Amino acid sequence: MGGVALAGAVEPSSAVAEPSRTPTTFVLVHGTHSAGAFWTPIARELTLRGHRVVMVDQPQHGAEAFVPQSYQRQDLRAMAVEPSPLRGLGLDGYEARVTGIVRRAARNGPVVLVGHSLGGVSVSRVGDAVPHLLRHICYMAAFCPSRALPSADACTAAPENSDAVSPVELMVGDADRLGVLRLNFRTGDVRELALLKEMICADYPEADFRRILAGMQTDEPIAVYAGRAVGRAESWGRIPRTYLRFGKDRTIATALQDRMVAEADAFTPGNRFRVHDFPEASHVGPLDVTSLTEVLHSLAR
Repeated sequence: MGGVALAGAVEPSSAVAEPSRTPTTFVLVHGTHSAGAFWTPIARELTLRGHRVVMVDQPQHGAEAFVPQSYQRQDLRAMAVEPSPLRGLGLDGYEARVTGIVRRAARNGPVVLVGHSLGGVSVSRVGDAVPHLLRHICYMAAFCPSRALPSADACTAAPENSDAVSPVELMVGDADRLGVLRLNFRTGDVRELALLKEMICADYPEADFRRILAGMQTDEPIAVYAGRAVGRAESWGRIPRTYLRFGKDRTIATALQDRMVAEADAFTPGNRFRVHDFPEASHVGPLDVTSLTEVLHSLAR
């Protein structure tokens, strides 16, 4: 009875609720040889801050992942020739997957689209296709093609990326024949493991490095690297954009990150990148995602 009486005594003027805010949906796009689960630590933090989060699996990745039988057996001779269902997949399919998710998410409020690494080409293509549905786009140590460097392949071959660590010497089989860049992330070769660690997360403890390798996929279609992903000024170029710059990235060199930002800014000088620098971060980003998540959180404001 006491509780009822207390509730009844509250003056109407003191019960005015604050206006409700529609949560932002973060659509997170993974990079090469990866999957949506890559984003789990960041997604957890964003969700705890009140946001909706969708961790995209690109076609034949994550929940749809193709695992070669030869990879399971570690039969490298068979692995060099086993056909891949990812052969022939291109940027149109990747863009369609992400655009479909953005369209659905936008029915419920604002959308922030974030891409890591190769995921940047999808961000550019989707930003060009549905700019009106995006509050902000964000490139996390990601490819941002330009007229001078129109594809991920062109970006990788730029002189600013000359000191990056390339996975080419770790390829299994002929990429042109397979239609995919195939890597063996279950290798026990000490030299190959050292190269992978330098490329992905040189500063991480061994246990965390092995955890990342366990989530990697063997195949990435070569057509995605070659696909053109240059945004137009009147569409992609008018969306507010952010670049998360990783200072110890050995996959997309920092000098290349800087060039991509500079070329985008020159293309749309009235809408420049907001750059946030993480000087100690390797390609997968800092092990403690707190500061990175704080930047992403700010994009929803």
